[in-house]
Order: sequence, then structure tokens, then C-alpha cells
Amino acid sequence: MESSTGPRPDHVDLCIIGSGSGLSLIDDDINDWQIALVDNGVGPIHIFGGTCLNAGCIPSKMFAYPARYALAPTDARRVDVDVEFGGADFKAIQQRTFGRTDAVAEEGLAGLESRPNVQVLTGRATFVDERTIRVGQRQITADRIVIAAGSRPRMPEVPGFDEPYLQAFVHTSETIMRIEELPKKLVILGGGVEAVEFGHIFAGMGCQVSIITRSEPLLRHHDAEVASRVTEAMARRMVLRLNQQVTLLEPGDSGGVVLSTQDATGIEYTYEADAVLVCLGRIPNGDQLRIENAGLTPDPMGFVPVDQYQRTSVQHIWALGDVCSSHMLKHLANRQARVVKQNLLAERDGRPLQAKDERFLPQGVFGEPEVATVGLTEAELNAAGIEYLSYVHEYAWVAYGWALNDQEHCVKLISDPAAEQLLGAHIIGPQATSLIHPLVQAMTFNQRIEDIARAPYWIHPALTEVVENALLGLLKLAAERSGRQ
Repeated sequence: MESSTGPRPDHVDLCIIGSGSGLSLIDDDINDWQIALVDNGVGPIHIFGGTCLNAGCIPSKMFAYPARYALAPTDARRVDVDVEFGGADFKAIQQRTFGRTDAVAEEGLAGLESRPNVQVLTGRATFVDERTIRVGQRQITADRIVIAAGSRPRMPEVPGFDEPYLQAFVHTSETIMRIEELPKKLVILGGGVEAVEFGHIFAGMGCQVSIITRSEPLLRHHDAEVASRVTEAMARRMVLRLNQQVTLLEPGDSGGVVLSTQDATGIEYTYEADAVLVCLGRIPNGDQLRIENAGLTPDPMGFVPVDQYQRTSVQHIWALGDVCSSHMLKHLANRQARVVKQNLLAERDGRPLQAKDERFLPQGVFGEPEVATVGLTEAELNAAGIEYLSYVHEYAWVAYGWALNDQEHCVKLISDPAAEQLLGAHIIGPQATSLIHPLVQAMTFNQRIEDIARAPYWIHPALTEVVENALLGLLKLAAERSGRQ
């Protein structure tokens, strides 16, 4: 389907594949370009606007925040207050969330369609050759092409998951938040960020949640200190089954489904569920575009390779976001979109291209507890043979931690042996995704730990003092090891 009733050109200056971060390329400074945007939508109902808006970052946080209130009685008891939790209105949360995000998607599409130089083609794009894109029965050619086609959930290759009569019980991030009825028993497959966040959400909504993962701990690619504490915290709220492999999905005797698993010793287990949520990672969508017809070859993980300018091996084809980056983070995709836009204009105007810098890329996990991280982990430094210092400062050691009566959370910092520069920062606990940002900035601008810790005023007794004291702890540790006082 095309966005205009009038004839549209079959040759354009720019073709963008995908309606997530790729949308930000379209603005008034390229109004003299004819632009085609091709989008197949997100999920089974093919919503315009990309994963973040419709099935990822934004709606999941609009669910995660109210789910946090399920823990209010526990938190309150810790500070000698009696609070009751009466339950969550799941339908109301759905309506508030998607009432907002669906409206944004609709307004975004309408805004694009109102631009006289933009045509929107709905459907799956495939390359015919390096300059030709097919969408349904339509073919267009383009001087420049930007692949911003995103990614999709990875499904298990396990008997039963491909059976049509069981599909109503199997969900991914693209469907679970729009589910008609809250399941009583939810089994989540996976142990990464999605599994942790959705585990928190649905436990908070009142579901009996079980997380099954084939490895341990949860968040195993994060720093070990953080991963261990997250796993312990999640185990207090739901059933965790680590080191188990799913072997079969089949109908239950009294409705729902039954999952069979096997552990490393060969012992078999079964789990009954009203719904199964698959959180086994995501697959970049380059394979669906037939990129080989354009002369592009995906890397071994399926990503479209790009250089430091976000350009592919074909001079006029660029890529951004999940389709070319294993990090699969919205804030990275947005930055890559800015790099692509600047380089498209630079190429047009005969200016040098701008290179990206992705060295200090933070990530947040909006579960309970919250997690934020930037830079390297101890495991990565050990594997690379790099010497370092690490220091852990507990929330319980600062005044606001006393106010919280916190006994579980911490800031872990990693530096070079002299504590000159930060190499990594890992935070678990309240406000983690906000507390990380002074450290992200410090690493980005190559600031010395001494300067970060001692030059600014840190508000007392704000929780930011846990970051300040972690920095001071690193300096003290370095001084002790070097024999200085």
C-alpha cells in the first residue's frame, strides 16, 4: 500500500527500509530529495514506528514502573511502614500504555504521508539489485539506500513450538504486552535482559512466574557481581530454573501447555503454563531483505557489516540499528542514525565523513533491582590480559542507603592499576540507570578519577554519594597498593 493516491516516482534520491530510528533521517534539510520509506511493521499486527515504540523500550517501561509497586509492602516494612498491595489493573495499564504509543505511531505515519516528497510503502522490502528494491508488486530504484530494518525475536527450535494449535500460548515481546488475559502461570524462556524485565513485570502484575534458562546466572554477560545479585533477587520473587534445556512443548491435560526440560545430568522436568514467553535474543532482519542481491554479505551472526561511518561495502548503501549492531540498543540506533544523516549530507556537500565512537556505550536493565553498566567487565579484562583495580561500594555505606535501609545493592568500579581512568562501571540498585550517567560522561571525555571524585560538589545526602564514594574508594585502593598514603 502506498501513502498517496497520486502517482509517485519509481526512482528516489533516498530509500529508507524501516520505520524505527530510520525515521529521524527525514526532515526539512532534505526536502529537495524524493524519499521512499518502506516498512513492514512490528509484530503480527504490523504496527508502524519500530520495535522500541511498539513492543520494546517504551511500553515495557510503562509496564515495569507500575509493577514496581508490587514490592511496596516489602520496601515499606524495611523502613517500619505498613503498606498493602491490592493488585494491578492490567487492562488499565494496557490501555494507558498503548493509547499513548499507538497514537504516536499513527501521528508519525500521518506526518510522513503529509510530506510531498515522501512516499510510504507498506510491506516487506527485498533487494533486486544494489539499487532496486521490491515491495509487493512495486519496484523502486534509489541513489542512496539506508537499511534500518531492525530485528525480530529468536524462536526455539524445539518440538511443539511450530505447532499451529499451540501458537496461542506462545508469546514474544511483540505480543505479550497486548495479551487479552493475564496468565495465571507464565513460563519465561531465557536469562537475559528481556527475561529479567518481563519476569519483574509479570510477577508484579500477579502472575506465577517461572524463568527457565540453559545457563547461569541471569544476565550472564554482565559483570559477575551484578549478575549474581540480580539472580539472588529474582529468585526471591519467582521460580528460577537454571541450566535446563527445553526439549518439548505440548498441550496440557486441563488447558494451557506443558514444557519439558532436561538438566545437564539428564534429569527431566515438566512445567505447566497458561502462557510461554520466549526471550531467547533477537535475529537481525537483514536475511529477510535478500541483501546478497545487493552485493552484501552478512557477518557470521547475520548482521550487515558497516564501517566507522555506518556505510556498508556497497558505497551508496548505509545501515543502522539492530540490523547491523549486536548491542541492539535504541540509544545506539539513534546515534547511528545521526551519523548516517550527517554523512549523507557530508557526501552531498563534499565534506569529510564523520566516524562513530561506540567505546563507552551504557545499558540499563529496568527490572527489580535496576541495573546499569558501561565499559568492560572483570571477565573481559581478564580474557584480554589487562591489569586493573576493582572496588565495590555498597549502598548501605552512604547516608541515603541508610534511609533506604538497603542491604543488597552496590556500585562496582573498575580502573587501571593507578586509578587514573575508569575502565568499567556497574551499578545494581535503586536509580541505577540515572546514577551511571556521571560515569558515562567521565569515560566519554577521558576524565581522571581524581577529578571526577574531588572537583564537583556531590549533594549530601543524595544517593549519588554512593558513586562519589566508590570513586574515592578506588583512589584509596590504588594508593594503598602503591604504598602511598
